[in-house]
Amino acid sequence: MKNILFALILIPTFNFSQYTAVPDENFEQALIDLGYDDVIDGKVLTENINSISNFNVNKKNISDLTGVEDFTGLTSLSCNENNLTNLDVSKNTVLIDLNCWGNKLTHIDVSQNTALNSLVCSSNQLTKLDISKNTNLEYLYCDNNQLTSLDVSQNTALNYLRSSNNQLRSLDVSQNTALEYLNCNNNKLTKLDVGQNTALEYLNCRNNGITNLNVSRNKALIDFFK
Repeated sequence: MKNILFALILIPTFNFSQYTAVPDENFEQALIDLGYDDVIDGKVLTENINSISNFNVNKKNISDLTGVEDFTGLTSLSCNENNLTNLDVSKNTVLIDLNCWGNKLTHIDVSQNTALNSLVCSSNQLTKLDISKNTNLEYLYCDNNQLTSLDVSQNTALNYLRSSNNQLRSLDVSQNTALEYLNCNNNKLTKLDVGQNTALEYLNCRNNGITNLNVSRNKALIDFFK
């Protein structure tokens, strides 16, 4: 029996570490700067990143955020003012705040991010934005894009909406009764009904084709620009 125990002690143990691929050197350098990695080699230990909750890599000249899918504990991601043309957050299912403004994104899929409370995707090249699954969304900044339509009918918790400087021809906010801030200037709107938005305090709908706007029910309105 003693011989068997001695033999078991001699059996070597192996530690099989799992790595996450990080092909963008600027992204990996940011991980090094933040203490999550130590050398640029195209990968990072998954255990070093999978429990990160808040991650900020603004202005890091990053073109590819491949690897962020293994940040499974991420609740807040800020990657503003980079060179991103694609952003996959489909595996970041507990994400609450996403800030990705000032990139070159033509598409973003947030259908798996059902906990999302705030989405800031301004100053990109988006032509479509599907937020139908983001029913917890309260803050949406999608100004300075190329959106031709925006459906916010499922976002009944929406409190703050900036959709200016797009190509919107219509905007239905009748279901957004919690809305307090609405900026939709510089679009192609010909009408706007804010009769159901009685909590509205700020409204800017300048530089559209709106000729008639009734704000008689908006008693809370403080700032109004038409």
